[in-house]
Amino acid sequence: MTFKPTEKDKEQLAQLGLTVERVQEQIDHFKKGFPKCQLDAAATIANNGIQQLDDKEIKRYTKLYHTLSKDKKILKFVPASGAATRMFKDLYTFSSTYFGVATNFEKEFPTIKEFLENIHTFAFFNDLKACMERSDLDIEEYLQRGDYTTVINYLLKEQYMSYGSLPKALLKFHRYGAVQRTPLEEHIVEGALYAKNSDGTVNLHFTISPEHRQGFRRKIAEVKQYYEATFGIKLHITFSEQKHYTDIIAVDEQNNPVRDEEGKLMFRPGGHGALIENLHEQHADLIFVKNIDNVVPDWMKHTTVVYKEVLAGMLLDLQQKNFDMLRMLKGHPDAKELKKAEKFACNGLGISLPDGYNKMNATQRKAELIRLLNRPMRICGMVKNQGEPGGGPFYTIDSQGRKSLQIVESAQINHNDPKQESIFASSTHFNPVDLVCSTKDYRGRYFDLRQYVDPMTGFISKKSKGALVVKSQELPGLWNGAMAHWITLFVEVPIATFNPVKTVNDLLRKEHREG
Repeated sequence: MTFKPTEKDKEQLAQLGLTVERVQEQIDHFKKGFPKCQLDAAATIANNGIQQLDDKEIKRYTKLYHTLSKDKKILKFVPASGAATRMFKDLYTFSSTYFGVATNFEKEFPTIKEFLENIHTFAFFNDLKACMERSDLDIEEYLQRGDYTTVINYLLKEQYMSYGSLPKALLKFHRYGAVQRTPLEEHIVEGALYAKNSDGTVNLHFTISPEHRQGFRRKIAEVKQYYEATFGIKLHITFSEQKHYTDIIAVDEQNNPVRDEEGKLMFRPGGHGALIENLHEQHADLIFVKNIDNVVPDWMKHTTVVYKEVLAGMLLDLQQKNFDMLRMLKGHPDAKELKKAEKFACNGLGISLPDGYNKMNATQRKAELIRLLNRPMRICGMVKNQGEPGGGPFYTIDSQGRKSLQIVESAQINHNDPKQESIFASSTHFNPVDLVCSTKDYRGRYFDLRQYVDPMTGFISKKSKGALVVKSQELPGLWNGAMAHWITLFVEVPIATFNPVKTVNDLLRKEHREG
């Protein structure tokens, strides 16, 4: 169908920063769908798709990080926009099932049993107790008589602690004696430990939702001075929100635009792939990317710090060599120098030369090598598969027959193709979102990161809205399609570096308890 907007529609699009052409493009994607990713092989240690470092290399890259990062601007980029609602899914279900005293629920709700048996150990318990006391309620009395729904409501509901609608960044995760820390604070501490600039500044950027901005500001105002004094640092913390011009129109099953009760076109956020726009605006020499909920208490931080420095040292080392190659290629390289650049591209950066490369003349080879080497670069930590849902490292083949290393999600795969399913199932490692990025070229100019996105790696989902089925699109994920055309290397990191909190009971694991 052709999108024919009304004058009011055009006004709405202008406010969002969208064009009629862009919306038509989105509708066309709904009609045609997105092609499935073509897997060539799982990236493994055995086939050199993932590098495994020995103790000597770990020491070398750690040393290189401290040497090469001097006078570099370092930044931690943390996607932190989502509310914690899904973290409390079972608590919501329980509280809508039981009213007043609850008995004999343990078989139906084993996670609630675990939560209640350990409720005193959560870092937020004292706040919950105090919140109930302000309403003249004794939490121990309610727990004793089995009125668990009241306790849960005080934790989750907006008029009380509002933990169900706050972002994970602002929930209390960890205890240190009488002190508790939020993930936001743990990222500050991590920044002080491995991302401190030579002038003592720690730069952190959080992507947030507009409704949470004030909460973030309040928390930072409350803790900033304490962490600056404790670690001898100067914090520079910034925020950004997902751009409205990355929103995607919602359509029905016939691909007609859906409208709300006021007759306005309905749009949905484009998913975390839209954050490539936010990353593009961050100007730094070295950028660490890590999810907000993957944090641990101080006693567990050593391994994380070591491997962050290792990945960064490796990146800076390869970047320096890459820049030297590019400067050489920009001159008048002879046949020997072209061979040297080819070897570095293939063996040093894991780049696959295109099929027709050997038939090119020297001028064409030079141009192709410059194109292949002059791109943003990322090194991605990979942990051994532990049955976690989500993406993994693979060799893929694109529509032009080019082979490259990519992080691929299950939703991108044709699971009806036995060969593709077999390759996907053979993956040995998992993507914990542990990235170190370089976004500058050899001349010191920042790449336009939006030029390195594969727009055909999105996917479509369906949701019911009353009797209506509404289709929405996900933009290529930030570390999937949004970085598809970056130089990419995978390195094995220990499972100890990956401790996300997806449910509230994850906070009961030993990795999130006091040491």
